[in-house]
Amino acid sequence: MAAYLEHANITVKNLDNAVRFLTLACPNFKVRGQGRGNDGQRWLHIGTDQAYLAINEDVRVNEARTMYANSGLNHVGIVVDDAKEVRKKLTENGFHEGFVPPKHPHRERIYFFDQDGLEWEFIEYYTDDPAKRNDYAL
Repeated sequence: MAAYLEHANITVKNLDNAVRFLTLACPNFKVRGQGRGNDGQRWLHIGTDQAYLAINEDVRVNEARTMYANSGLNHVGIVVDDAKEVRKKLTENGFHEGFVPPKHPHRERIYFFDQDGLEWEFIEYYTDDPAKRNDYAL
C-alpha cells in the first residue's frame, strides 16, 4: 500500500471558530470525535472518513509568530471541488483572503486566514493528470 497523509494535528486559539471556518469551506467535513485531554484541553477530529485534521484548543497565551520565518505550521492545503464557491462563502462570512498566486491552467489555489490568523490553502484541480497537477514551470 502506498503511503498517504491521514491527518495533521493543529493547535488553534478557539476550537469553535476553527470548526465554523472549516465547515464553511468544506461542507463535507464532519466532526468525527471530540473530547478533553488530561489537562482539560478541548480537542476534536474533523474531516472525512479517509482523512482529517486533529485540532487542539490552545490553553496558553502564544507569542506572536511570523509566518514562513519562524518554525511551525505555515498553511494546510485542502483539495475542494469549487474554489470560487469556497472564496464566496468565506468572503461573505468575513474571512480575509491572503496570497493570490498567479493563474495556472490546471489548478486554482486560494488562500484564506481563519480567526486565529492561520492560513489555509484551498485547491481546485482542473485535471486528474498528475503531471499537469504537479506542473511547477508556470
